[in-house]
Amino acid sequence: MNKKIDINCDMGEAFGQWFVSNVDDQDILPFISSANVATGFHAGDPNHMNRLVRLAKENNVQVGAHPGYRDLQGFGRRKINASVDELINDMVYQVGALKEFCNLYNTSLNHIKPHGALYMEMAVNKELAAKFMETLQNTNSAIPIFCMGNTETYFAAKEIGQPVVREFYADRDYGDNGSIVFTRHVDKLDAQKVLDKVLRAVLENKVETVTGNVIDIEFESICFHSDTPGSLELASVLNSGLKENNITIGAHNY
Repeated sequence: MNKKIDINCDMGEAFGQWFVSNVDDQDILPFISSANVATGFHAGDPNHMNRLVRLAKENNVQVGAHPGYRDLQGFGRRKINASVDELINDMVYQVGALKEFCNLYNTSLNHIKPHGALYMEMAVNKELAAKFMETLQNTNSAIPIFCMGNTETYFAAKEIGQPVVREFYADRDYGDNGSIVFTRHVDKLDAQKVLDKVLRAVLENKVETVTGNVIDIEFESICFHSDTPGSLELASVLNSGLKENNITIGAHNY
């Protein structure tokens, strides 16, 4: 049976002349189907956002907003102690900015995916997750949120009827609870081992955790990060390896 899977990648993570990754995003785009574009608070700026939306459209890649904590210096990987309302307003602001660049290129915003520490905070913060879904119902009720399964983000989306897409992280380790092990630094990974892990997840819905246990995992999209060392090789190996196993790569119709 032919399966279809989305591949998404966090992109546009630069600011002015500074780049987090040593790989040009345009080189990765041909291998993926969804791009999570940094929206200015953890990385990104209007020029980079404009470029990524244009390049994504040229490569037939769907565009998603990737809002984060207001933390350029820490790349959004440090928790910011702010009220739920303040965090929601920050996300609305960032999503709105990217939507205008999508309008500029006559394309649609495909999804929303919080970044880094904000993503992990929403995963465990029931109040934040519920309030964000309520907000999306008023602003972007047809646009899915990308998140891990078995999180407050996922439960809140399902409860209120917000479209939701579960992710599997190709370049992150998993804990026994089904969540990724959050890290601020990742070394270069063996691309073939990453592919083997991904294929097992796609074909068997299984993943080995850091303790050696094997747990069930369900998802609709595979994620990797453009700032992971060797990300271009990862993108290429994942793309070709999935296709060789009769797995179609493409964004789903949400």
